[in-house]
Amino acid sequence: MTKLKRVLCGTMCLAMAGSMLTACGDDSSSSGTNVAEVPQKKEGNEESKNTIKIYVWNQEFQGLFRRYYPEYDAVKSNYDTEKHEKKDTGDDFLKDGKKVVWVVNDNQGNNYQDKLDAALKAQADSEDKVDMFLIEADYALKYVNSGYTKDLSKIGITDTDTAQMYDYTKQVATSEDGTLRAVSWQATPGLFAYRRDIAKDVLGTDDPAEVQAALSDWTKFDEVAAKMNEKGYKMLSGFDDSYRVFSNNVSKPWVDENKKIVVDDALMQWVDQTKNYTDKGYNNKTSLWTDPWAADQGPTGKVFGFFYSTWGINFTLKKNSLETPVDKGGEEKVGNGIYGQYAVCEGPAAYFWGGTWLCCAAGSDNEDTVADIMKKMTCDKDIATQITKDTQDYTNNKEAMDALAASDYASDFLGGQNHIALFASTAPNIKMDKTTAYDQGLNEAFQDAFKDYFNGNATKDEALENFYKAALEKYPTLSK
Repeated sequence: MTKLKRVLCGTMCLAMAGSMLTACGDDSSSSGTNVAEVPQKKEGNEESKNTIKIYVWNQEFQGLFRRYYPEYDAVKSNYDTEKHEKKDTGDDFLKDGKKVVWVVNDNQGNNYQDKLDAALKAQADSEDKVDMFLIEADYALKYVNSGYTKDLSKIGITDTDTAQMYDYTKQVATSEDGTLRAVSWQATPGLFAYRRDIAKDVLGTDDPAEVQAALSDWTKFDEVAAKMNEKGYKMLSGFDDSYRVFSNNVSKPWVDENKKIVVDDALMQWVDQTKNYTDKGYNNKTSLWTDPWAADQGPTGKVFGFFYSTWGINFTLKKNSLETPVDKGGEEKVGNGIYGQYAVCEGPAAYFWGGTWLCCAAGSDNEDTVADIMKKMTCDKDIATQITKDTQDYTNNKEAMDALAASDYASDFLGGQNHIALFASTAPNIKMDKTTAYDQGLNEAFQDAFKDYFNGNATKDEALENFYKAALEKYPTLSK
């Protein structure tokens, strides 16, 4: 754990336990060597004890919870178990009568963290307790090294329960005192998702093994980009598409032991490649999550491929590629034009992207229920297998995923390909030793700052200075 320790904040924040997340929230460094739970001054009221309050930033986990948690009361919640959708905007309920309240705040620009931090800071004096909250890899260390997450062994999550989880998903969720503070239902190795029809037109084949041979390093990747351009296609959609492949292969973390920002050479390689692609017309100058970027993944798109991890393929690419989804028993099975025209290969470098972890909030008055949700949704082999079969997500159970990788499992969306086999070969090798508590803010600031450079509105040096300015405004305790 020494590599993780060096990126963590000092002990001063934890000396201020009652106001820790707010005091340190501006630099996402609510961490230190002492992760004792923040004392809870006030018990929850009766309504709180009968309500499971969960903080999330989107509806992904909601959907999985409603579909796969065995204690979910679909009838009382007015949930359609065939179409897998909620019929109204009313509350969710468990079979024991408890109500489930979802607090949803968008993740962009630290908004989710800011709202969550305020709620956790108020937890000690509130009668309306937060019970569970979700976190991402980019800021996981901030929370697992705070006093606002429970040591999961204290609520009944054992080493046996988590034995089949990929090691990196436990590494990033383990606090400096060696206790596991969060668990995930998914592992998130990344692949390159490409259009089969475009591959055939330009490369003469859509076979994943042959396409991978053509894209196996960045030099070859650039050569294929030139070929795509000659045929009227774009290699990538926009500025951000390849970012995670570079940022996940840095040699140093974003922040060193002296709290100095480190711009790794790999990040500048992304800058140079993206500027080159932009100037030569190899991309469409889009940004992640925008409408033009999403449209490039659909039937009218002329973009060869997209870097996506597990959730991206089943949760984002699949939706964006469907012009007119056709309902077959509640599943989006076919679309008007492009369903089945994507495949995946490893791409020029191994990487991972994202992931979601479940935390039990210190002070929760529903620890038993939270523990049961965690065990069922992240530790149960059968549920993990079913989630992957139904949704194509890659779940955090090695035994379940290895079995599917060796089976005749096939994705209709990916033209019959068993992409689980590719994920299974890369997931065990994911490392999280370069992760810091500042990653979300610094990654976002770096990408944003260099868009002016890509568009010709700033020099490279000016863009770098703009990044530092934005980074230091957000994290004033850091330095250049």
